[in-house]
Amino acid sequence: QVRLVESGGGLVQPGGSLRLSCVASGFTLDDYAIGWFRQAPGTEREGVSCISRSGPFTYYADSVKGRFTISRDNGKNTVYLQLNSLKPEDTATYYCATKISCGSTNWYSARQYNYWGQGTQVTVSS
Repeated sequence: QVRLVESGGGLVQPGGSLRLSCVASGFTLDDYAIGWFRQAPGTEREGVSCISRSGPFTYYADSVKGRFTISRDNGKNTVYLQLNSLKPEDTATYYCATKISCGSTNWYSARQYNYWGQGTQVTVSS
């Protein structure tokens, strides 16, 4: 069955880095675009980034642009999100999800995604 498993979260100090992984099983990863979302307690789920099926197109929320980098290794059925220069406001549970494709006008809409992982917690604190 389709499954996505996130990992790599943890506790880091402001300015630190983490690399999140999203490992897919039950489907061919390169058939799907992959988005990363995050959700802090009491807030709506926020689109963070999306990468197209073969990887040439990427999208980022303004709040993370220049600090986060999304990439994929289809041979490993894995999508990564490199988080650099982390800020306390980045604290959230991070989720990956599948979509047929991501485009500039709607990549950030959670309702457009089909399958979701269970999330990995990122905490940025001194």
